[in-house]
Amino acid sequence: MTTTSDPSDMRLFSTDLDGTLLGNPEATARFQDYWNALPADRRPLLVYNSGRTVADMRRLVDEGLLPAPDWLIGSVGTEVFECATGTPHEDRAALDAGWNRETAAARAATLPGATPQADEFQNPWKSSWHVPRADASLIEQLRAALAADGLQALVIYSSARDLDILPAAAGKGNSLARLCHQLAIPLQDVIVAGDTGNDTAMFRLPGVRGIVVENAQPELYEATVDLPLFYATHIMADGVIEGLRHFGLQPGSAAASGAPLPAAVEPGLRMLFDEGAFCALTPGERALIQEGYEHALGALRRNITPLGFSACSLGDNETTGTDANYRSVWARDGAITVVSTMDEGAPDLRAAQRATLTTLLAHISPNGQIPSNVRIDDATPDYSGVGGIASIDSGLWVIIAFYHYVSRTGDHALLAEHAGALQRAMDWLSAHDSNNDGLLEIPEAGDWTDLFGRSYNVLYDEVLWYRANVCYGRLLEFQGDLARAADYLSWSQRIRGELLATFWPKTGGSTEERTRITFADQQFSLGDAQYLLAQISPFGFSWRCDVFGNVLAFLTNVLDIERAKTAFKFMWGVGVNDPWPVANLYPVVHSGDSEWRDYYTVNLLNLPHHYHNGGIWPFVGGMWVRFIYRLGLGHIAARELHRLAQANKLGRESEWEFNEWLHGRTGRPMGKRYQAWSAASFIRACHELKLDPAHAQHD
Repeated sequence: MTTTSDPSDMRLFSTDLDGTLLGNPEATARFQDYWNALPADRRPLLVYNSGRTVADMRRLVDEGLLPAPDWLIGSVGTEVFECATGTPHEDRAALDAGWNRETAAARAATLPGATPQADEFQNPWKSSWHVPRADASLIEQLRAALAADGLQALVIYSSARDLDILPAAAGKGNSLARLCHQLAIPLQDVIVAGDTGNDTAMFRLPGVRGIVVENAQPELYEATVDLPLFYATHIMADGVIEGLRHFGLQPGSAAASGAPLPAAVEPGLRMLFDEGAFCALTPGERALIQEGYEHALGALRRNITPLGFSACSLGDNETTGTDANYRSVWARDGAITVVSTMDEGAPDLRAAQRATLTTLLAHISPNGQIPSNVRIDDATPDYSGVGGIASIDSGLWVIIAFYHYVSRTGDHALLAEHAGALQRAMDWLSAHDSNNDGLLEIPEAGDWTDLFGRSYNVLYDEVLWYRANVCYGRLLEFQGDLARAADYLSWSQRIRGELLATFWPKTGGSTEERTRITFADQQFSLGDAQYLLAQISPFGFSWRCDVFGNVLAFLTNVLDIERAKTAFKFMWGVGVNDPWPVANLYPVVHSGDSEWRDYYTVNLLNLPHHYHNGGIWPFVGGMWVRFIYRLGLGHIAARELHRLAQANKLGRESEWEFNEWLHGRTGRPMGKRYQAWSAASFIRACHELKLDPAHAQHD
């Protein structure tokens, strides 16, 4: 990671827009407040460097959505515009050198599945296409073919879809370098920010300092794996602010929160809510959240054991019969608790985080399986569940949690100690991709829904598999193994593309593609999905909405912002947060349904609206709150956090029990008391919304 700098050295800031400054309207407004609060004599030149056209960027500025820039670099570096004079500054002679757009377009048209982008994204020095899920070898073949045709061209492929063919002198990096030369600004005095592969050229300019926002795609990590960049922990514009502050650029006075007025919420989302939903929390509502936060810390500390976090408080729950396994450090429960408490740096919590990870990794099997749980009483590992049920997600969660722990604490000694075990765990998981399609094949009930009939390609597990590959790639980067880090990051991009294509079916595409859809196909398909499907296999699919899986997909950057909005509209519309946030499944499975299993009645757990069959899970509720906040709906997220506090307060025997789960219809607590991940997820949501006590003191 780069170190902080003297702000006087920062003379120019070049930033991407979509996915970086744009995407979360509240974060964009916070950036505008932050930027305008910078002292004029210390404010760098502001350059928007985007795939958007200059005309489109000027419209955004005129509408007040972005602070006024000094320069615009548009259309992936083929347009350059000085805002003060209204003058274009493209070097047309340089762009024309070795360039023939017709030849470039003809070559692109031969690529499998290639379709030209809309006319507004084309210009004489830019041929832009959609080419879904092209692999690196195909892009290299295109580069070679263009060179054989005598073209001096840049080929930029990003987001597993977008292909731009440009003159060699174009691109975001080349145009920025020419602008800096023109302005006599050394590249060492430049900061850049971005989120996808088409931003790579900016980051690779020698000497620049870079900000990678939290929602960045793995292709950017892969392309810059050898560079000392700042990796933000916040998404989009909030991550940009975090990075600029890291480099020493502080406002002269406290910037306003930047939360937009309700009118700024796009109509398609605004119509979901009544006017009262956009009101700020009352002092009483904020006080309840603060009270809940303190009780959550107390509940969390009830789960600290010498081996790490227990699943639920051992002193407050009966653990007999099949419930005896609650007296364990669970991989998934413990890892989620570790990830959710990284903002809490108290020594006892840090020690419990570390102990949880070391306990689980110390009991990895010879072939690389992380145990489902380790018994606290005698440190005996259990690699399955009741009845020998598989536990595929244990390893996935531990790798993710290990990355979060090392990234936050810098405990590279722990990473060195367990590097071999982590590699074995990844190898064991990889072996579950038995048909080499990038996705894991999961045995029935083989994950957190350990008495529920999901199998084969399961959304929740595939999302975690994507995230585990990203996290493991970053862990290899920390160890200096850059080539292998790039391999895992590249593979994660392949997983994401396969996941979206498989779990988000659509009938759109080219006319040729649509004409292939027969009547029979239409009858046995969903058409255009509104969320990621719960399960896919060669023999069928589950059309139900796995709420947890969809929420997790956005929080781990599988879903882009537009798909996340679509999924949110569906989930909010059907009331997955009623009576409390949030049910894990919609709709529930009833007896007689083709998805019903006789074993759903075991321990009466998976009756309709129970447990994994549409029960309300407060730990998922905390993620639901963060999901909404990341959409740019801060007021709505705060209200959902207040409702989550009310749910956590209910209790079976006393208030503030942070129960494991609640009945999906009555909303009454049904699960274990003082559940670690319920408390931890509430804590993390408070931190993300800045409603934890530390932030409240500054309000």
